[in-house]
Amino acid sequence: MKNKEMDFNGKTVIVTGSTRGLGKAIAEKFAILGANIVINGTSQTVYQTEEEFREKGYRVSAVEGDISIPETAQKLIETAVNTFGTVDVLVNNAGLTRDKLLMKMSVEDWEKVLDINLKGAFLCTKALSKLLMKKRSGTIINITSVVGIMGNAGQANYAASKAGLIGFTKSVAKELGAWGITCNAIAPGLIETDMSAQLSDEIKEKFIAMTPLKRAGTPSEVSDAVCFLASEQARYITGQVIHIDGGMVM
Repeated sequence: MKNKEMDFNGKTVIVTGSTRGLGKAIAEKFAILGANIVINGTSQTVYQTEEEFREKGYRVSAVEGDISIPETAQKLIETAVNTFGTVDVLVNNAGLTRDKLLMKMSVEDWEKVLDINLKGAFLCTKALSKLLMKKRSGTIINITSVVGIMGNAGQANYAASKAGLIGFTKSVAKELGAWGITCNAIAPGLIETDMSAQLSDEIKEKFIAMTPLKRAGTPSEVSDAVCFLASEQARYITGQVIHIDGGMVM
């Protein structure tokens, strides 16, 4: 029997940074549950992902562009509204790493990571907020990281951006709650993605040793939690950071 509270038919979901890894898994999970999805990426790959999704029968529209640019953030919202009529869920997932020890980190390394990971979430949320306030409903989910909670050597820029997302999440939850809008964050630990594949075996082993479940997580384990937070089952949850990390951070 289908769970109506996890049925997203007629709902429209925007997922930033959704051509691979977690973003793609999140977008596809929503599509499987019936949602219209708007995907985003900074290269032509976004159109390949769009075609792949259409071949699976998903209702999808793609927007190419850097979400740290205000015009791209606005285009995401306009595309969703023009294609599907409205927006119900925004998942701020787009992110990148430029790992270096602090003494070797350039200003450009710092600014680029903060621009995509934090400023991009601000711009997309700001662009959507008026529409959600008018609807008096909606869900915003920010993908942060355990690194934003515990820090990590060589990731001062990434950790700062992800910690900033947590403060941003709580502030948005307080500002928009009166309009029936929820805002939560997901903090993944070590997850099997393209991004984590770039880590050395030594670093991955260190993270697994810190994890009580003694393994990396999967993209589907994160996407399941994201869809739950966007569902009717989570309508009284807001301003929270949900750890999907196998117990790494307690």
